[in-house]
Amino acid sequence: MAASHFQFFLFLVLVTLATLIVIPTTHAKLSPTYYNKVCPKALTTIKSVVQRAIARERRIGASLLRLHFHDCFVNGCDASVLLDDTPSFVGEKTSFPNNNSLRGFDVVDEIKAAVDKACKRPVVSCADILAVAARDSVAILGGQKYWYQVLLGRRDARNASWDAANNNLPPPFFNFTQLLGLFQGHGLNLKDLVVLSGAHTIGATQCAVFRDRIYNDTNIDPTFASNLRSICPQTGGDDTNLAPLDSTPNRFDTVFYTSLLYKKGLLHSDQELFKGNGSASDKLVQLYSRNSNAFAADFGPSVIKMGNIKPLTGINGEIRSSCRKVNNS
Repeated sequence: MAASHFQFFLFLVLVTLATLIVIPTTHAKLSPTYYNKVCPKALTTIKSVVQRAIARERRIGASLLRLHFHDCFVNGCDASVLLDDTPSFVGEKTSFPNNNSLRGFDVVDEIKAAVDKACKRPVVSCADILAVAARDSVAILGGQKYWYQVLLGRRDARNASWDAANNNLPPPFFNFTQLLGLFQGHGLNLKDLVVLSGAHTIGATQCAVFRDRIYNDTNIDPTFASNLRSICPQTGGDDTNLAPLDSTPNRFDTVFYTSLLYKKGLLHSDQELFKGNGSASDKLVQLYSRNSNAFAADFGPSVIKMGNIKPLTGINGEIRSSCRKVNNS
């Protein structure tokens, strides 16, 4: 075969193959207007339930925000964290980072019931409920400047993973290198690590989580440690005794970062963000401690970025009728 004829033949083969090969596309993009036509009342309904829940107990705002984080860090933002155990899988609720720690599941149930009633059918995913409830909690506890536009259109997973929850959520004893590596593994960077850790400006945590820090860490204010030891004895105490993550646990603000400057981070992993050595992490902590507008401007984009971790869209997953179990189970 002449060279020119061979080239033409090869061209025809390549064109034919190109028509047969289906190139996989990435997931459909999430959109802030996803429910505008599907169910215009969806977002206002979620907000009203979150407002009522926070009015009953302000700490629940931190719990709802934490649910969104713990969902996204385990196989993506797919509401797998909400699933109860089944005969076919052990869910994420009893994993070491979540067991007897995550809360707010009843409020999510309340939101789901209200939004399905408002929409007249189950069209709002549990994964989107977590994302919106987290945003609304931040805005209610911090004010309008902390409001950000949530991207929507996620669908819900049909399974969960106890092992993945144990392997992908940052434990309180991690050092800075381990934290950064874990965040980078989720497509997040150093700035996202520092910004998203600022969620610890609200809420409280149990004695068992911070006991090791107040008795063994050296980068901790002595008076701060001494006061915590009164509610968290080294032995014989109640592991579930609570301490606030900063001194204003019911207000979304920047006191968390100021606490780190004075070695008053409650968790070892939090204090790792500020070591006083002039690092990039140090500089961000210093910036946010003195400039709440800078923190507000950066927090929303980092949460949105986290909310884009492997969402299920299109025909993947499902819209659960109950956030605690898959459909037809």
